[in-house]
Formats: sequence, C-alpha cells, structure tokens
Amino acid sequence: MNNDIEVNHPKHYNLGQIECLEGIESILSPEAFEGFLHGNCIKYLWRWKNKGGLQDLEKCRWYLDKLIAHINLQ
Repeated sequence: MNNDIEVNHPKHYNLGQIECLEGIESILSPEAFEGFLHGNCIKYLWRWKNKGGLQDLEKCRWYLDKLIAHINLQ
C-alpha cells in the first residue's frame, strides 16, 4: 500500500470530477474553510496514539500544510 496515496489522495475522496476537499472549499467561506482545516488537524492529533498512529500524524501534517497554504493566499 502506498501510504502517500492513502494520506494525500485516498480513492474514497475522489469519486467525482473534483476531490471532496475542493468541493468543501468551494461552498464554505474562507473563514469557515480555515476552521475546517484547523479542526481536522486537531482531530488527527487527538487520536493518533489510539487509532491511526503514524498515518494520522501524516494526515495532520497534510491538513496543516493545506491550512498554511490557505492562509498564505489571503
């Protein structure tokens, strides 16, 4: 299993023409999308020891990188 694919572009989030995250961003205000990204960082940090281990830390980093990029665009 390619862990990069599972963290960055899992198949179940890319079933249509656009990736799920792009759809979420398109319907939320910039502030709400920032909160969504922040919340996902918290979620993956919260549970990493008890559920997903290293993969959850990688998912947190992925959402944190998205949050940083989102803030840099403002």
